[in-house]
Amino acid sequence: MARTMASIAGIRGCPHAALEGKQLAAPAAARVAVGITGAQAQHGHAEGDAHSGRRAMLGLVAAGIVGGAFAGSALAEDKPVKARPPKPSPGNPYGDEENGLWLPGFIPIPKVANKINNPDTGTRSFVQLGVYVANIGPEGSAYRIRQNAFDLLGWGDLLGRDAWNYLKKYLQLKSTIMYYDFDTIITGASEEQKQPLTDLANRLFSNFEKLEKAVKMKDDPSTRSCYDETTVILKEVMDRMAIA
Repeated sequence: MARTMASIAGIRGCPHAALEGKQLAAPAAARVAVGITGAQAQHGHAEGDAHSGRRAMLGLVAAGIVGGAFAGSALAEDKPVKARPPKPSPGNPYGDEENGLWLPGFIPIPKVANKINNPDTGTRSFVQLGVYVANIGPEGSAYRIRQNAFDLLGWGDLLGRDAWNYLKKYLQLKSTIMYYDFDTIITGASEEQKQPLTDLANRLFSNFEKLEKAVKMKDDPSTRSCYDETTVILKEVMDRMAIA
């Protein structure tokens, strides 16, 4: 009876043993598979690094070749170009521009051809020598005089605001341009119009000198009085230049 029970126990234990054997064998196979997979991964990673290194090297070589080609091209194109000598023209003896607006050197000091200077000084105190006024003809000068006269009509808005330096410089700039524009207009005017235009210019410029003197002295009452007289002449100038 005891032997029979032992045999039965042995028979029952065989499947469990077999199962346990299979369960124990499985981790070994898994370790082999994992080992193979890891080796393949390491080999693939090494190959990837090798490919990346080769690609980087090829990129550097290609960049060097292209850069050398561009440098060679730039050096080949860097040839001295001979400047063409300027071609004189009636409006400009220094180059091809025929509008008379091209300046090859220092700003010239223009001279007026008409009697619009102060007879006592031979000039006008407000004239600034560093201002270049392009000769745009009588019609262009008449238009520019209207614009500058219009700008000076708003000059008095800054009175009483302690802006004496700005008022002086702005007056000098505008009056200088109008000074040369008047000379251009008078030169191109007919004989019967020359004297009226000259008289108008002298009245305006005499008031400009008085106004400039008052501004330099920072005399507010005198400046306002001179400016009121000047605005009347400025409006007359604008009306006259509208039909010039």
